[in-house]
Amino acid sequence: MDVDEKYMVLALKLAERGRERVSPNPMVGTVIVKNGQIVGKGYHTKAGLPHAEIKALKDAGSRAKDATLYTNLEPCCHFGRTPPCADRIIKAGIRQVVAGIVDPNPLNSGKGFVRLRQAGVKVKTGILKKEAERLNETFIKFITRKEPFVIVKVGMSLDGKIATKKGESRWITGEKARDYVHQLRREVDAVLVGLNTVLVDDPLLTVRGKGKRKKEKARPVRIVMDSLAKIPLEAKVLTEQPQTMIATTRSAPKSRIRALERKGVRVLTVPGKERRVDLAKLTKQLGSLGITSLLIEGGGEIIASAFSSRVVDKVLIFIAPKIIGGRDAPTPVDGEGVSEISKAVPLRSVTTRWFADDLLIEGYPHYGGRLQ
Repeated sequence: MDVDEKYMVLALKLAERGRERVSPNPMVGTVIVKNGQIVGKGYHTKAGLPHAEIKALKDAGSRAKDATLYTNLEPCCHFGRTPPCADRIIKAGIRQVVAGIVDPNPLNSGKGFVRLRQAGVKVKTGILKKEAERLNETFIKFITRKEPFVIVKVGMSLDGKIATKKGESRWITGEKARDYVHQLRREVDAVLVGLNTVLVDDPLLTVRGKGKRKKEKARPVRIVMDSLAKIPLEAKVLTEQPQTMIATTRSAPKSRIRALERKGVRVLTVPGKERRVDLAKLTKQLGSLGITSLLIEGGGEIIASAFSSRVVDKVLIFIAPKIIGGRDAPTPVDGEGVSEISKAVPLRSVTTRWFADDLLIEGYPHYGGRLQ
């Protein structure tokens, strides 16, 4: 690992501290180095507050002159909720900026580097690029496509079952795996299930444990796909906070929609596909509402629909060392399935982790030439 990578690793670690709190902004960390010594550090803590570069410059003070600034994302050069970082970097006398990736935001993409170079600041990019992209994968998709980054989560037995033949699913995975899922919920803007999950499990879909987000911005928003608005009005997901949305179709009775709205539920009417909510159109609608990330925890039909709609960006599969068996026991992905192995959706960049006895397989689906 060379010197630039060494300090970029630190910048990435600092950026990670902003997880849960900076959405819809990216996670950014900054390190300022002079004569081989770190003289300033900072990270973006919350949308609307000073950016990482500004905090690091304040930390460094006069020592920033002729120093090198490391940051995982190109400094901004436009006015948003905060002033441009590039101008402050120039004013502080920074000699060189080393960055992980170009800002994918069209308002800034490449322009921050141009402004710095025009002012005589040396710019070096592409340091730990892959790691920097992975850190802000949610931001990159949302800012470029105006759609949420979609994660599918599955908890299944070793023989590929997500419940028994009678529908019992609590608990297939262990406590550590379930704790991690609650951490995931804290990190995303919304979590989605289908009506059947509500009917069988009556889940709250809330977050257990303490997170970094403030109560006034409780997350995640809970979304239930329910094409005919049949959800019981006493369902737990409708009677607790935070906000709940019902994604339905034009086929849903207006009386049911009005009853849900009286309970404070937001009803999204989405074009149907074979009398079902079209997931591709739903994700676009969620993007227009500012939902940057979506965790799908639905059953086999919902997940099958997500894959057939090609909206899945990332897959998390927990495998518990248990055998459930049963030809009628549900599996993670239903639907029609593929007729040939060659048409199966492969995962790329696969990694594995252990949560006690449960194995987590994580990867990114590759849709016939388009890697999410």
